[in-house]
Amino acid sequence: MVEQRRPDGRARKHSGIQPRGRDEPTKMIQSVQRALRIMEIVGRHSGGVSAQRIAFECGLNRATAYNLLRTLVYERYLRRDDEGRYSLGLEVSDRYSELTQAMAGPRTCGDFMRRMSTETGYSTFVAKFVEGRPAVTSVTEGNRSPHVEDLIVGFDDGAHATALGKALLATLRFTERAMFLKAAGMRRFTGKTLTEPDALEHDLMVYSESGVYAEMGQFQDGVGCAAVVVRDADDPAERVVLAAAMPLSDIGRFWPVLTKRLRRAAVELQPLL
Repeated sequence: MVEQRRPDGRARKHSGIQPRGRDEPTKMIQSVQRALRIMEIVGRHSGGVSAQRIAFECGLNRATAYNLLRTLVYERYLRRDDEGRYSLGLEVSDRYSELTQAMAGPRTCGDFMRRMSTETGYSTFVAKFVEGRPAVTSVTEGNRSPHVEDLIVGFDDGAHATALGKALLATLRFTERAMFLKAAGMRRFTGKTLTEPDALEHDLMVYSESGVYAEMGQFQDGVGCAAVVVRDADDPAERVVLAAAMPLSDIGRFWPVLTKRLRRAAVELQPLL
């Protein structure tokens, strides 16, 4: 044990292995401690870890470990893949985002996008109307998103098939949108691409209720994308949307979490534009 002095001169002791620098409470909830140890262990295994390994490393019986894991997955602090391996969930990135935002928020749009892509692992995009066409103006790639070769800065095709394009098209009046689609066409990118204006109008109407626009495999097979309007100005050239791309399975499984995260991101990003 290592002895230190408090500001009031009294001695305090703590282990050299766990230098937390604070006294342990007399009453603590053991299940909370166990859940936190599980989170720490899962965080150390970037490729995921099995329930059996978690139980062993935490010194828990399997029934207790499974009950805790089931709760953490339900609360979205962990995620379980098809092979039964656990990794950190999106709620963890939300808590980290709140911490970093409280300590020191990003100073530029680029800083914000890099932080968001690092926290979530998803590629992020900003798009605007450029010369009357929805165009990608900024990209930050995430390590959990499939690479979408065409979605680079300057890309201005396929607005009807991308989430960022849909979000921008949704800011137009019906007649303006109809004129744009007639001039630009509705090219088929995949078997799921919407190629009829009426189908797109219905799609926009459904997503307008939540304010988060999505496409699921309509631009590239196996890839999904969700987008929100960050700024809806009177001048179309001043309108801005933020989008995130991810594996198609993620957008289906985590839609409520994604919509919450993107809405908050829109609020955080607006002052930086």
